[in-house]
Amino acid sequence: MLETLCLPAGEESIRQAAALLQAGRVVAFPTETVYGLGADALNEQAVRDIFAAKERPADNPLIVHVAERSQLEGLCRVTPTAETLMDAFWPGPLTLLLMKTEKVPDVTTAGLPSVAVRCPSHPVAHALLQVCGIPIAAPSANRSGRPSPTTAQDVYEDMQSRIPFILDGGACDVGVESTVLDLTGGVPCVLRPGAITAEDVASVVGSCTVAPSVMRPLKEGESAPSPGMKHRHYAPKAKMTVYIGSDEAVADAIIKRYDETENAVILAHDSALPLFGDRRAFSLGETPQEGAHLLFRRLREMDALNVSLILAQGWKPEGEALAVMNRMARAAAFDLVVV
Repeated sequence: MLETLCLPAGEESIRQAAALLQAGRVVAFPTETVYGLGADALNEQAVRDIFAAKERPADNPLIVHVAERSQLEGLCRVTPTAETLMDAFWPGPLTLLLMKTEKVPDVTTAGLPSVAVRCPSHPVAHALLQVCGIPIAAPSANRSGRPSPTTAQDVYEDMQSRIPFILDGGACDVGVESTVLDLTGGVPCVLRPGAITAEDVASVVGSCTVAPSVMRPLKEGESAPSPGMKHRHYAPKAKMTVYIGSDEAVADAIIKRYDETENAVILAHDSALPLFGDRRAFSLGETPQEGAHLLFRRLREMDALNVSLILAQGWKPEGEALAVMNRMARAAAFDLVVV
């Protein structure tokens, strides 16, 4: 059985992780968004090992991480708009979808002509990318379909005996994956919302749209150019319903459902928690940013409690709240109730 070593991030452990990556192995590492499961983006077998470890469908593309934008040379066609956005948001939680070159294996991009690229701001991720000196393909470091990992322990729970090494850099700051922005068409388009909003992008380049599929399932035959679009994502073991509305209206609806159900649990904003009395209720913070930071942690806690139903309070899916609501909607299989 493969032993999975988990070490605190430091100079020596980063060198160990880099050596494994250079040797074509798979390594988990922290980013500012969630933990990533990385391998050499240009090594076809190494990338296939990512898919195997995650049990990830092969038609779900990966994001290529770099330490410096100079590493993109020969990998993709960097447009003037991309340069402007890199100046504004890199390093940081913004992934850009650009047309790839033949140098990038089709397995990395799920056969698509585009490649998703980003430069993470987390100091451990940045140091690892600098030491190994190669572009690293990395989806989130969880079993496919599970809530994304925001701590090394989360990764260990899902990846024990599947990968050789986990770099422990503490809890992730943002808590949801990066914004994926499609730059292969005319106007920049958000395919997966994250900490950098469409409004943020528009303030830099003048305009930005949001793909309709952000808050709905893909239709039959509809392509998925970005991770996090096509397959079941972020899901807890329990069924989940998300309610949107005022604290009072949401509490009324959730309490009715909770009282009719055995082994249910509530996730709610801090302002609404007192309305639930002595029912099992957990905090999602108050702001969308706090919700994003806490969501995957809470979903994994609910898995550990073996609950049968999660009744969650969401936010109106716009602006800064769109990212957390995209994850909540997919975790709930789009079972959304507006009250």
